[in-house]
Amino acid sequence: MAIEFALSPEQRDVQLDARAFARDELTGVADAIAGLPTPEQRFDALRPFYERMVAAGFLRAVTDPPTDGSGPGLVGAALVVEELTAVDVNVPLTLMSNGLAIAPIVAGGTPEQIERLLAPLRTDAGAPLAGFAFSEVAGTADWDDPDPDPDAGLCTSARRDGDEWVINGWKQYITNGYGWHGAGANLYTVACRTDVSRPARETLSIIAVPGGAPGIHITGSRDTVGHLAAVSPRIHFEDVRVPAENMVGQPGDGRELVTRAFSTTAAVVGAMCVGVMRAAFDFALEFARTEKRAGSVPIIEHQAIGYLLADIKTRMEAVRSLTWRACAAIERSGGRDSELAVANKVFSSETAVQVVWDCMRVVGAEAYSVHLPLAGLLQDVIAYPLFGGSNMGVRRRQLHSLLRSEDYDPLASMEIPGAMVVTPSPA
Repeated sequence: MAIEFALSPEQRDVQLDARAFARDELTGVADAIAGLPTPEQRFDALRPFYERMVAAGFLRAVTDPPTDGSGPGLVGAALVVEELTAVDVNVPLTLMSNGLAIAPIVAGGTPEQIERLLAPLRTDAGAPLAGFAFSEVAGTADWDDPDPDPDAGLCTSARRDGDEWVINGWKQYITNGYGWHGAGANLYTVACRTDVSRPARETLSIIAVPGGAPGIHITGSRDTVGHLAAVSPRIHFEDVRVPAENMVGQPGDGRELVTRAFSTTAAVVGAMCVGVMRAAFDFALEFARTEKRAGSVPIIEHQAIGYLLADIKTRMEAVRSLTWRACAAIERSGGRDSELAVANKVFSSETAVQVVWDCMRVVGAEAYSVHLPLAGLLQDVIAYPLFGGSNMGVRRRQLHSLLRSEDYDPLASMEIPGAMVVTPSPA
């Protein structure tokens, strides 16, 4: 039986619709944020573009996908992300960060929780935002450390007080957490420990916090060299009270829910990488076809340039194929078959950095100037090996843990059903 790689008619329609939307609506983002001095101002400038994305149904596709197996699925989401990111990295990151924030609720919430907590995001109007409050100020690579020391592993705490959880701790890099004009997100999902006397690994939990809850303090953000309109705020949760019914699953379920959430995003990050690679490759290819650089023929006629472009395109196709396979494995297993997703995150992000750099090599010294897009694309693509679980601190550790397990089957990733689950463990 043949393995079919063709897109379904529905997936093809989704791809073309996203391509048209990006072309018609997102090409103005660069001009809209140009010259604005702070990430907060640049993020606020995205709102009209984001509102049009919401109106076009992209947010509902992320927050309210079909539950009967119909629809374009996670591969369809990758198609959308690639098309959008090929034009602009900022608005798609805002969109997909909502998916990361709600992933623990979708994976572990009750039907009532899913309906109640996600209702503000399941809309075709306005500009609602959700943020995943996971990363901590002291670092998060060993977030699930087995040491019972209260300072080991993730440290944000939640204590039970009657019918409420009371959350205390500092978080950072909460994409979307700043909200529009500093008003905060509509919803936060907060990773925390429900018993600081026991190891983080055993007591990690996820609690949904509505935006505007007293005690949420946005204390600032760090500017970044790329993704210029993405705000990475630091937020202090100070005695934030939420109903006990807002805990997703049970105390201690957080490790599994976090792992599944980041496995899904690991697959989709590959699509972001392909989008940026496409933008760089398209520019480099057109440059090579039209520029002679004081020679007698366009530089693509020279083997050094032609061979390099061929290598770039091959690597881009490899990342796209692995991304689709990883998305299919995640969807098929409900987020548990994560080996391909984690491997894809590492391979795609590091390949993308090399590809953009190689596109700059095609162009030469002029690629380093700000009037061409390649230097900016390099600044954007460098983020992918570092965020969403850094490749060194988190992702390779996950793969190392998998390889160390006695029941690891290196051929399992070839099987159609999929079986391998990556569970993080300390280095």
